[in-house]
Amino acid sequence: MRTPYHLFFDTVFRRMDPERAHGLAFRWISLAGRVPVLRDVVQGALAPYLGRGAGGPGSVETLGRTFPAPFGLAGGFDKDARAVRGLTMLGFGFVEIGTVTPRPQPGNEAPRMFRELGLRGLRNRMGFNNEGAQGASERLRELRSTPAGRAVRVGVNIGKNKTTPAERAADDYADCARTLAPWADYLVVNVSSPNTPGLRDLQTTEELRPILAAARAAADEATAAAGAARVPLLVKIAPDLADEDVDAVAALALELGLDGVAAVNTTVGHDLGPGGLSGPPLLGRGLEVVTRLRARLGPAPVIIGAGGVTTPDDARAYLRAGANLVQGYTGFVYEGPFWAARINRALVADARRTGAGARG
Repeated sequence: MRTPYHLFFDTVFRRMDPERAHGLAFRWISLAGRVPVLRDVVQGALAPYLGRGAGGPGSVETLGRTFPAPFGLAGGFDKDARAVRGLTMLGFGFVEIGTVTPRPQPGNEAPRMFRELGLRGLRNRMGFNNEGAQGASERLRELRSTPAGRAVRVGVNIGKNKTTPAERAADDYADCARTLAPWADYLVVNVSSPNTPGLRDLQTTEELRPILAAARAAADEATAAAGAARVPLLVKIAPDLADEDVDAVAALALELGLDGVAAVNTTVGHDLGPGGLSGPPLLGRGLEVVTRLRARLGPAPVIIGAGGVTTPDDARAYLRAGANLVQGYTGFVYEGPFWAARINRALVADARRTGAGARG
């Protein structure tokens, strides 16, 4: 169904450079989220489920936390934790910031974001552009300084700097985990972006094991020093892994007692140009990977399903496949500011009809 936003997208955003349009929308959301009265009114109208607390219809008890709704924003939109309250105002049940690297870096040269209009997809070669772990940590600490900010569910997606050699990758992930763990509801080790040279090679179990061990130890050290609760640790994998490699990651997650797996990142399985593709073309493979992971992980480790979510039915498909939580990003660009609220309202209504309540 065509909406006023679709008209606005076609007449304004579509004519703008994608990264410029992203920056403009991001500033609006960030500014609105800093105006308490406006924020509360908008959230109350769009997403009343966010104020119902533990046990509300559609809430999810997982990762040792209560998520007020199962659909959240994937990493990549808010890289530096500048718009978390504005994004939850729009109805996301949780927000994953990042990818954050230990040191600031500019990312790849522009142009580095492209719309694939025929696919309703995005292709990006951003390269982990961000302001570094210290800046993100300071903003998250400010967020957590109020009761409302502490109630928001925030994941932190962490990566390595482009200039860090592969043999020292574990140090970068540990540095990020140490800096950010006290303020995060969960951490995601991102070894699956195609836009940092050599990063995806770290998905092999031999390379991944020391990275996860270092991040786990550093996060535990930081939360213990801060008197904070243990922070769950997940790993994010690519849709382009062969099935046997997905199985190997699942086995490693069980071996290390990892809290979960996020699946999937963008794909390089296309001939559109450089960068990873996101959006509807990922849905089928994303569901396959989540189904495969759940069969091999069993019921305990958490799965965050992502890739190609546009409609409530897409989110439902991930939940049926075994995901505990679901994320999206590209649909936000094409469907507009009320997109997350529409999906979460549908999922909350499902839970109310079935009487399922909170699920884990």
